[in-house]
Amino acid sequence: MSQDGAQGRYAGGSVAGGRYQLRDLLGEGGMASVYLAYDSALDRQVAIKTLHTELGREQSFRERFRREAQAVAKLQHTNIVSVFDTGEDELDGSLMPYIVMEYVEGQPLGSVLQADIQSHGAMPADKALKVTADVLAALETSHEMGLVHRDIKPGNVMMTKRGIVKVMDFGIARAMQSGVTSMTQTGMVVGTPQYLSPEQALGRGVDARSDLYSVGIMLFQLLTGRIPFDADSPLAIAYAHVQEEPVAPSSINRSITPAMDALVARALKKNPNERFPSAAAMRDECLRLLSAGQTGAPVIVAGSGPVSSGAGVGSAVFPPVDHTTPAPGPHSVQTPYQPYGTPAPTPSYGYPQQTQPQPHAPAYQTPAPPPYTISPQSAAPAPSSGGRSNMPVIVGAAVVALLAIGGLIAAINLGGDDEDPGTQAGGGGTSASAEPEAGHKPPERNRTMETTDCTDASEDSDDPAKVRAPSFTYKDVISVKSCLQAAGWKYTIKEEDNPQYAEDQVISQFPTEGTAVVPGNQTFELTVATGDPGE
Repeated sequence: MSQDGAQGRYAGGSVAGGRYQLRDLLGEGGMASVYLAYDSALDRQVAIKTLHTELGREQSFRERFRREAQAVAKLQHTNIVSVFDTGEDELDGSLMPYIVMEYVEGQPLGSVLQADIQSHGAMPADKALKVTADVLAALETSHEMGLVHRDIKPGNVMMTKRGIVKVMDFGIARAMQSGVTSMTQTGMVVGTPQYLSPEQALGRGVDARSDLYSVGIMLFQLLTGRIPFDADSPLAIAYAHVQEEPVAPSSINRSITPAMDALVARALKKNPNERFPSAAAMRDECLRLLSAGQTGAPVIVAGSGPVSSGAGVGSAVFPPVDHTTPAPGPHSVQTPYQPYGTPAPTPSYGYPQQTQPQPHAPAYQTPAPPPYTISPQSAAPAPSSGGRSNMPVIVGAAVVALLAIGGLIAAINLGGDDEDPGTQAGGGGTSASAEPEAGHKPPERNRTMETTDCTDASEDSDDPAKVRAPSFTYKDVISVKSCLQAAGWKYTIKEEDNPQYAEDQVISQFPTEGTAVVPGNQTFELTVATGDPGE
C-alpha cells in the first residue's frame, strides 16, 4: 500500500482489536497521521498517532518505537502529554505502529503566538516567560529520567483552553534516530532546522543541554515574533546555528530588558558547557525575571530582525535544494498534533570529528550519531519568511566542510596568511589571523557576570544555611572577582597556559557550580587562562 493511500484512510476504522475507534483526522504528514479516537474500554477520548506502514516494515524500528513509548509512558507531569498505550496493528496487509496519547483540547503554541503577533507584534514578556518556564518544568522531569526530547519547538507544545502548557512527542525523535528503516539509516537524527542545537547540526552527541538551546530559540521567537536564524535552505540555517551569533531580542522588541537578553543569550551559547546546566536552573531564572515584573507590552522595531542568515555561504558552496519537493500539508502548523515529515535518502558524507574540548563531562551523554536528516515540519513561520516552506534536506559533514571553506575564504580575504583560520564550531572562537603573531589570545571582556549572581545565589534545598555556588567558568576574571567580593567570598587564582581560552578567562572552579557553600565564608579556587599557548 502506498504512503499516500495510507494517510487519512483509517478514519472510521479501529486498532487494538476494536478498542480504539478512529474518528476525526487531526493532522497528517509524511511519516504519521494523528486521529481523535474513542477508547471503548475506558469510555474516553484519546489521540492516536499512527506511523505509516513504510516504517512498520522494519522490526528494529518497531522495537525501538515500543521501548521509547514505554519509557515516555513513565513520565507523569502536568506539562507533559501523557502516553497511555502503544502497539501495532495489521492494516491492508502491513503492520502499522501506533501510540495512544492524552487528547488535549486546545491549540499549538505556534497558533497562540500568531494570534499574539497580530495583536501585539509578539507575545507579551510575562506570558512568554510563563510558557517557557512550564516547558522547562516538563523537560526537568524528562531529563531526570534520562530522556532528551531532541525536537522542542512550538509545534510540539500545546496550550489547553485553560492555558496549561503541554509538551508532546517525547521519544519520537530518538526512535527515528535509532531505527533502521528503508527511509532512515542507522543513527540519523530527525529535527527541525530552526530549532536545532549546534551539536545536532554537527552530528555530535546530544544531551539535555541541546533541549535548552531549542527552548532558547523558542523563547526568542515568543519575545520577538521571529526566529533568530532564517535562510532560504535548511543547510544555511544549520550553518547559522553553528557559526553565527543571534541578535539581542531587545534589538527587535524594545520592551525586552537586559536581564531577558542575558537569559536568551546564555541559552543560545554555541558551547553546551556555557548554557544553563539544567532545565531547572533555566526555569529558576525565568521565574526570577517573571517575579521581577517583566510585563512590558511588546514594542517591535519596524524592519528589524535576522535576514537570510548564512544563505550566501550556503548557496555559494552547495547546490540549491530541489524546490519541486512537495510542501508540508495545510495542517503543518495549525494542527494540535503535528506528525513528522518524510526524510530524504542520506548521502555517504564523512563523519565530523569533535574539535571543541569539553572540560566538564555532560550530565546526559549519548553516542555521537552519524549524518542525519533534518525534517522541517511544524516550524512556526516567522513573519519575515513570506510563507516560504522549508524543504527537507540532508545535512551531515557537509556543514563541517562548509565551515572549513568559509574559514578559508575569510583567511584569504583578510590578507592571504598561511595560518589556520581557526574556525571553532560551537566555541565562539575568533579567526587566527586576528590574533597577535605570538599566538596570544587577548581578553574577552564581554564575558561578564553580574554581582547579583553571587549576592542572590539560590538557597540550597537540603541546607537552608547554605547556597549554591554560581558558575564562574568561561567568564572574564575581572567580573568574577567583583561578584565574589560583593558576596564576601574569598578566592585564589592559579594561572594556566591554554591556547583554547582567552586571557583572564576562568577555565575551572572549585567548589564547582551548584555545590552547597556557606554565604560569605567560602574560598573559591579559580583556574584562569593566560591566553598563551604555552610550551
